[in-house]
Amino acid sequence: MKYLFLILNLCFFFPGLSFAQSGKVFDNLSMTSSILKSDRKFAIYLPPDYETSQRSYPVLYLLHGMGDNQTGWVQFGEVLLIADREITAGRATPMIIVMPDASTGRMGYFNSIDGTWPYEDFFFNELIPHVEKVYRIKGEKRFRAIAGLSMGGGGSFMYALHHPEMFSSACPLSAYIGPLSLKECKDNFLRENLNLPDTVIQSYYEQHNALLLINRMTREKIKSVRWFIDCGDDDFLYEGNSLVHIALRKKEIPHEFRIRDGNHTWSYWRQSLPVVLEFVSDAFHQY
Repeated sequence: MKYLFLILNLCFFFPGLSFAQSGKVFDNLSMTSSILKSDRKFAIYLPPDYETSQRSYPVLYLLHGMGDNQTGWVQFGEVLLIADREITAGRATPMIIVMPDASTGRMGYFNSIDGTWPYEDFFFNELIPHVEKVYRIKGEKRFRAIAGLSMGGGGSFMYALHHPEMFSSACPLSAYIGPLSLKECKDNFLRENLNLPDTVIQSYYEQHNALLLINRMTREKIKSVRWFIDCGDDDFLYEGNSLVHIALRKKEIPHEFRIRDGNHTWSYWRQSLPVVLEFVSDAFHQY
């Protein structure tokens, strides 16, 4: 009773005093996909004021890496703690964060080369329309961003390069940029026992290698997305990320490139996430 009395006194003498709200995470949501002919899970972070406001929010699509699922950024990335902290401190704008599962059934964010698993089609034609209908999300390029780590960093690169009209910002972290050579691409498919014509493999390779896409696309299209690229100095994917940085520099594409002390670990990505949230917020605020 004395604690209740103390709280009431605080509210009376300090009417402006407020207690920090917390956002909410739901990590076992699902939707039915007619494209993938299965139910697909996803997690979502809703900002602290979502339930008490009527407004719509910008959205960040946050992609997990190989070996994880939609709970990766929740369980290991501490997205609830970090997003709440950055929003409360005013370093990030309140936003919705959508974390899809790309490991159930087949692994990866792209359409399979044989056409049997069109995950990228699902992402753009079903997942985005679904969440932007169910939740109060602003469905415009300016208010939509994408980020991800490792395999999800590769997804961030490809999605933003395949659809620059969709995203205001892209933040690949420790990203797999795709096979670094046509031979590597062929070897990958051979390991999967896929005997495919060279022309089919080459076409797929050209569509799923960040370097080739950057070199082929117009400067205006690439520049329409704000880029933040982050990779540890001891990361095994350091070479590919560095080559992308060089390619962007040669094409005079503005971008942020960060190499910090670290490896391919969650401790590294947890340090990256606050910077990502601040970076995408700048675009949401029309910097």
